[in-house]
Amino acid sequence: MPALRRTVLLSLLALAVLPSATIAGATTRIEGVSFEQHLVLGGQTLQLNGVGLRAVAWLKGYAAGLYLSQPATTAERVLAITGPKRLQMHMLLDVPVAEFVKAFHKGIGRNTPAAQQGRLSERMERFDQMIQPLGKVKKGDVVTLDYLPEQGLVFSHNGHVLGTPIPGDDFFDALLGIFIGPQPVDESLKAGLLGGRGA
Repeated sequence: MPALRRTVLLSLLALAVLPSATIAGATTRIEGVSFEQHLVLGGQTLQLNGVGLRAVAWLKGYAAGLYLSQPATTAERVLAITGPKRLQMHMLLDVPVAEFVKAFHKGIGRNTPAAQQGRLSERMERFDQMIQPLGKVKKGDVVTLDYLPEQGLVFSHNGHVLGTPIPGDDFFDALLGIFIGPQPVDESLKAGLLGGRGA
Protein backbone atom coordinates (compact mmCIF):
# COMPACT_ATOMS: atom_id res chain seq x y z
CA MET A 1 0.00 0.00 0.00
CA PRO A 2 2.73 2.54 0.82
CA ALA A 3 4.30 1.89 -2.60
CA LEU A 4 0.95 2.39 -4.34
CA ARG A 5 0.29 5.58 -2.38
CA ARG A 6 3.71 6.88 -3.32
CA THR A 7 3.07 6.12 -7.01
CA VAL A 8 -0.27 7.94 -6.92
CA LEU A 9 1.26 10.98 -5.21
CA LEU A 10 4.09 11.14 -7.74
CA SER A 11 1.59 10.91 -10.59
CA LEU A 12 -0.52 13.73 -9.15
CA LEU A 13 2.59 15.85 -8.68
CA ALA A 14 3.58 15.26 -12.29
CA LEU A 15 0.14 16.32 -13.47
CA ALA A 16 0.30 19.47 -11.37
CA VAL A 17 3.66 20.48 -12.83
CA LEU A 18 3.00 19.50 -16.44
CA PRO A 19 0.78 22.40 -17.56
CA SER A 20 3.24 25.13 -16.54
CA ALA A 21 6.16 23.25 -18.09
CA THR A 22 4.20 22.75 -21.31
CA ILE A 23 3.26 26.43 -21.50
CA ALA A 24 6.76 27.61 -20.76
CA GLY A 25 8.30 25.37 -23.38
CA ALA A 26 5.60 25.72 -26.03
CA THR A 27 6.53 27.33 -29.33
CA THR A 28 4.97 27.82 -32.73
CA ARG A 29 7.21 27.19 -35.72
CA ILE A 30 6.98 28.58 -39.25
CA GLU A 31 9.68 28.23 -41.90
CA GLY A 32 12.04 26.90 -39.26
CA VAL A 33 11.52 29.92 -37.00
CA SER A 34 10.22 29.39 -33.47
CA PHE A 35 7.97 31.86 -31.67
CA GLU A 36 7.40 31.50 -27.93
CA GLN A 37 3.75 31.19 -26.92
CA HIS A 38 4.13 33.67 -24.07
CA LEU A 39 6.46 36.50 -23.09
CA VAL A 40 6.55 39.33 -20.58
CA LEU A 41 6.69 42.90 -21.86
CA GLY A 42 6.28 46.01 -19.74
CA GLY A 43 5.44 43.85 -16.73
CA GLN A 44 2.53 42.21 -18.54
CA THR A 45 2.25 38.68 -19.93
CA LEU A 46 1.50 38.61 -23.65
CA GLN A 47 0.41 35.64 -25.73
CA LEU A 48 1.20 34.80 -29.32
CA ASN A 49 -1.85 35.88 -31.31
CA GLY A 50 -0.63 34.43 -34.59
CA VAL A 51 2.27 34.00 -36.99
CA GLY A 52 2.62 34.52 -40.71
CA LEU A 53 5.04 34.58 -43.59
CA ARG A 54 5.85 37.45 -45.93
CA ALA A 55 6.48 35.88 -49.30
CA VAL A 56 6.27 36.67 -53.00
CA ALA A 57 6.10 33.52 -55.13
CA TRP A 58 9.06 31.41 -53.95
CA LEU A 59 10.87 34.35 -52.34
CA LYS A 60 10.40 34.37 -48.56
CA GLY A 61 11.15 37.66 -46.81
CA TYR A 62 10.44 37.13 -43.13
CA ALA A 63 8.37 35.24 -40.58
CA ALA A 64 6.43 37.42 -38.16
CA GLY A 65 4.59 36.94 -34.89
CA LEU A 66 2.12 39.25 -33.14
CA TYR A 67 1.91 39.28 -29.34
CA LEU A 68 -1.07 40.74 -27.45
CA SER A 69 -2.52 40.61 -23.95
CA GLN A 70 -5.66 38.90 -25.26
CA PRO A 71 -6.70 37.16 -28.48
CA ALA A 72 -7.82 39.24 -31.47
CA THR A 73 -9.06 38.07 -34.86
CA THR A 74 -9.62 41.46 -36.48
CA ALA A 75 -7.41 44.48 -37.02
CA GLU A 76 -9.95 46.66 -35.23
CA ARG A 77 -9.75 44.47 -32.15
CA VAL A 78 -5.92 44.48 -32.20
CA LEU A 79 -5.87 48.27 -32.24
CA ALA A 80 -8.51 48.51 -29.51
CA ILE A 81 -6.51 46.41 -27.06
CA THR A 82 -4.62 48.59 -24.60
CA GLY A 83 -1.27 47.87 -23.01
CA PRO A 84 1.98 46.47 -24.38
CA LYS A 85 2.14 44.81 -27.80
CA ARG A 86 4.89 43.24 -29.86
CA LEU A 87 5.41 42.53 -33.54
CA GLN A 88 8.52 40.45 -34.17
CA MET A 89 10.09 39.65 -37.53
CA HIS A 90 12.69 36.97 -38.23
CA MET A 91 14.44 37.80 -41.49
CA LEU A 92 14.71 35.02 -44.07
CA LEU A 93 16.85 37.00 -46.54
CA ASP A 94 19.08 40.08 -46.65
CA VAL A 95 17.29 43.40 -47.17
CA PRO A 96 18.98 46.82 -47.53
CA VAL A 97 17.66 49.25 -44.93
CA ALA A 98 16.64 51.62 -47.74
CA GLU A 99 14.21 48.98 -49.02
CA PHE A 100 13.02 48.26 -45.49
CA VAL A 101 12.25 51.96 -44.95
CA LYS A 102 10.60 52.27 -48.36
CA ALA A 103 8.29 49.34 -47.58
CA PHE A 104 7.29 50.90 -44.25
CA HIS A 105 6.48 54.25 -45.85
CA LYS A 106 4.50 52.57 -48.62
CA GLY A 107 2.55 50.48 -46.13
CA ILE A 108 1.66 53.47 -43.98
CA GLY A 109 0.62 55.41 -47.08
CA ARG A 110 -1.76 52.63 -48.07
CA ASN A 111 -3.29 51.96 -44.67
CA THR A 112 -3.35 55.28 -42.81
CA PRO A 113 -5.92 57.97 -43.67
CA ALA A 114 -4.32 60.95 -45.40
CA ALA A 115 -5.52 63.28 -42.65
CA GLN A 116 -3.46 61.35 -40.11
CA GLN A 117 -0.29 60.94 -42.14
CA GLY A 118 0.81 64.52 -41.61
CA ARG A 119 0.90 63.97 -37.85
CA LEU A 120 3.19 61.00 -38.35
CA SER A 121 5.75 62.57 -40.70
CA GLU A 122 8.19 63.87 -38.07
CA ARG A 123 8.11 60.56 -36.21
CA MET A 124 8.62 58.62 -39.45
CA GLU A 125 11.74 60.70 -40.04
CA ARG A 126 12.97 59.75 -36.58
CA PHE A 127 12.23 56.12 -37.36
CA ASP A 128 14.18 56.34 -40.62
CA GLN A 129 17.17 57.97 -38.96
CA MET A 130 17.14 55.40 -36.18
CA ILE A 131 17.51 52.38 -38.44
CA GLN A 132 19.61 53.84 -41.29
CA PRO A 133 22.93 53.06 -39.54
CA LEU A 134 22.17 49.33 -39.81
CA GLY A 135 22.81 49.49 -43.54
CA LYS A 136 21.18 46.11 -44.05
CA VAL A 137 18.99 43.68 -42.17
CA LYS A 138 20.38 40.23 -42.77
CA LYS A 139 19.04 36.72 -42.97
CA GLY A 140 18.72 35.46 -39.39
CA ASP A 141 18.29 38.93 -37.90
CA VAL A 142 15.41 39.55 -35.50
CA VAL A 143 13.60 42.88 -35.77
CA THR A 144 11.24 43.70 -32.90
CA LEU A 145 8.64 46.46 -32.71
CA ASP A 146 7.44 46.85 -29.13
CA TYR A 147 4.72 49.18 -27.92
CA LEU A 148 4.95 50.34 -24.31
CA PRO A 149 2.17 52.79 -23.39
CA GLU A 150 4.42 54.99 -21.25
CA GLN A 151 7.13 55.17 -23.94
CA GLY A 152 5.75 54.39 -27.39
CA LEU A 153 7.58 52.38 -30.04
CA VAL A 154 10.76 50.65 -28.89
CA PHE A 155 12.70 49.29 -31.89
CA SER A 156 15.15 46.43 -31.33
CA HIS A 157 17.56 44.69 -33.68
CA ASN A 158 18.84 41.31 -32.49
CA GLY A 159 17.89 42.23 -28.95
CA HIS A 160 19.63 45.62 -28.96
CA VAL A 161 17.41 48.70 -28.61
CA LEU A 162 18.12 51.36 -31.23
CA GLY A 163 17.69 55.06 -30.52
CA THR A 164 15.02 56.34 -28.16
CA PRO A 165 11.33 55.39 -28.05
CA ILE A 166 9.02 57.10 -30.52
CA PRO A 167 5.87 58.19 -28.66
CA GLY A 168 2.23 57.78 -29.60
CA ASP A 169 -0.14 54.86 -29.94
CA ASP A 170 -1.17 56.37 -33.29
CA PHE A 171 2.36 55.84 -34.59
CA PHE A 172 2.50 52.22 -33.46
CA ASP A 173 -1.00 51.61 -34.85
CA ALA A 174 0.18 52.99 -38.20
CA LEU A 175 3.09 50.55 -38.21
CA LEU A 176 0.76 47.65 -37.36
CA GLY A 177 -1.48 48.77 -40.21
CA ILE A 178 1.29 47.82 -42.64
CA PHE A 179 0.75 44.20 -41.63
CA ILE A 180 -2.93 43.99 -40.65
CA GLY A 181 -4.53 47.06 -42.28
CA PRO A 182 -7.08 47.12 -45.11
CA GLN A 183 -4.28 46.93 -47.70
CA PRO A 184 -1.65 44.86 -45.92
CA VAL A 185 1.77 44.07 -47.29
CA ASP A 186 0.67 40.42 -47.56
CA GLU A 187 -2.88 39.06 -47.14
CA SER A 188 -1.65 35.65 -46.02
CA LEU A 189 0.64 37.27 -43.45
CA LYS A 190 -2.28 39.34 -42.15
CA ALA A 191 -4.46 36.24 -41.82
CA GLY A 192 -1.73 34.47 -39.89
CA LEU A 193 -1.09 37.33 -37.48
CA LEU A 194 -4.82 37.49 -36.76
CA GLY A 195 -4.84 33.87 -35.71
CA GLY A 196 -5.75 32.28 -39.02
CA ARG A 197 -3.67 30.24 -41.41
CA GLY A 198 -0.85 32.47 -42.53
CA ALA A 199 1.27 30.14 -44.61
